[in-house]
Formats: sequence, structure tokens, C-alpha cells
Amino acid sequence: MTHGIQPSPRGGFTIDLGDEALSMRVARGMSAVEDLLGERLNHGEPFIAEKVNHLAFAGGKRFRPLMALLCSEFGPDPEAENVVKGAVLTEMVHLATLYHDDVMDEAEKRRGVESANLRWGNSVAILAGDILLAHTSRLMSEIDTETVAYFADTFQTLVTGQMRETEGARGTDPVEHYIKVVEEKTGVLIACAAYLGAKLSGAPEDVRRSCERLGAAVGVVFQIVDDIIDIFSDASQSGKTPGTDLREGVFTLPVLYALEEDSPAGEELRGLLTGPLTDDADVARALELISQTRGRERALEKVREYLAVAERELASLPDGPANEALQRLAEVTVDRVG
Repeated sequence: MTHGIQPSPRGGFTIDLGDEALSMRVARGMSAVEDLLGERLNHGEPFIAEKVNHLAFAGGKRFRPLMALLCSEFGPDPEAENVVKGAVLTEMVHLATLYHDDVMDEAEKRRGVESANLRWGNSVAILAGDILLAHTSRLMSEIDTETVAYFADTFQTLVTGQMRETEGARGTDPVEHYIKVVEEKTGVLIACAAYLGAKLSGAPEDVRRSCERLGAAVGVVFQIVDDIIDIFSDASQSGKTPGTDLREGVFTLPVLYALEEDSPAGEELRGLLTGPLTDDADVARALELISQTRGRERALEKVREYLAVAERELASLPDGPANEALQRLAEVTVDRVG
């Protein structure tokens, strides 16, 4: 069997993990995740279910559940019912943050479809996110109080990251501010998925924490890669209009590095990027200028730094098919840049 995890046309991953038994377990787990997610999202009034299902099945990668399932392999009971519940609750919280983020960003598209806020208005989109958090709380209550406490810390960090992003760098180094926001907003939830996968399968504490650090590093890689794709890829790959972040006045890592550059392109870019870009011609010019700098290369260098952290954690975890699959998952995340 050929070893690999490949992006699927539907937005998830096709699972070929180089080990037949592992591949079958993870495939069963992902199927169980989809079933439980569908069951819980259709709980309650139909008019609510319509809203919370809008993004849930619009091509999400299910990256967090996959991390949870792979890290569950380091415990004695990787197919435990609570492992699936842990995987689902991380996906539901991720979905909730998408609804809320789109309201804050006034986004018009998400995962290649009309955003909930554009379709139903901000109030409905916010409430849809809140319902998802209610479903998440119910799932956690079915596991144990330790999971509830752990997730409370996770969610506090996640909201801190969102608030930090909203407040802005405020005179601090913009690159350091960006990295901190990414660690808190994205890294922490993938770290949570990895930790819960290991915990709920019965892995010891040192293994759980190693999985947590692994997930945090992979999460930062995931976000930086997404931000590179937003600048350097077309809409068919990113599911968003190219330069969406620039239109919103959000300067991600490749842009921040481009703005630092002492070059004609960097100088022109500093004059152009004084806030959100509303003109299509300005967006196109900004994208062209960024491509003339080392912004992309420097962002990829930062990606490699976090990949090195992930590799160190993998070296401390038990050898075997799951370890190899996690290595490949990290590589595939970077491969999306093309």
C-alpha cells in the first residue's frame, strides 16, 4: 500500500496511511465523526439545524478530528467512543469560530459558499455559532469534568487570540504579534484535538502533552500556509477571493515580511497598505508587489521552524504507523502551498 494522506476534492483527506489496520481504524473513526456531527447538528428546531449545517458540510478538511484520531493511536483504546466525541467537539468549536469570525470580518464567502452572515444576517450567524457551542458543551458533559476544565482553558486562549487580533499590535513587533495570535487562535484548538485524542484513548500524561505540543506546532503551520494560499493562490484552491485578508485590512505573515523589505516593491507596498483595500486594482497591485518580495519565502522559513518543533515531538512519541502518518500529515499541510 502506498503511504500518503492526500487532500480530497471534497475538502477533506483521503486516508491511506501506509498501514492497513491503521487506515481502517482511522477511516472508521472519521465515518463515526461524520455520523455524530450530523446527528448533533440536527438536534433541535429544523430552522436552527439549517443554519448550523450550512458550513459543516461545505467542504471542511476535518483536520482537527483527524489529528485527534491519529493521536488516539498512542493510547491503548484508540476506538473508544469518547475519542470520537472529543474529535467532534473540536470540529464543532472550530465551526462556531468560523461563524463568529465571518461576522467580525464581514466576510462574504467561506469554504467556497456564501457566508452565513451574508445569507441570513449577522444576528443569525452569531446565534448559529452560539448553538454550536451549546452542542459542544453537551458533548463535553458526556465525557468527564477533566475534559470540561481542559477545554475551558483552551477556549479562553482561543478567545484571547481573537481579542489580541482585534486589538492589534499596538506598537509591538507586528510579526511577533501575528505569531502569538496564530498560536492562540489556531494552534490551541489543534493542540486540543491532539491532546484529547491521546487522553481519551488512555495515553499517559507525558504522551498527551507531547501530542499537545505537536498539535500546536502543526496548527501554526496550518494557519501560515492558509495565509500564504490567500495571497498566492486562486479562489478554486483557497475557497476565498484572492487577497481577502488585504481587503479586510488584515496583514498576514507573508505581507508583514513584504512590508519590512527594503526594496522598491516594499516601499510602494508600505504606501499602498495603509488600511483595508476596497479597489480591485489596488488589491491586484498589492498582490503583484508582494510577489516581488521575499515575503513568501520568509513565511515558508517560519513554517519550517514550526515543522522542526513538530518533528522533535514526533521523535519523542512511540514509533509506528501513527507516528509516520502524523509526519506525513504535517508534510501535506505544507504541500498545499504548491
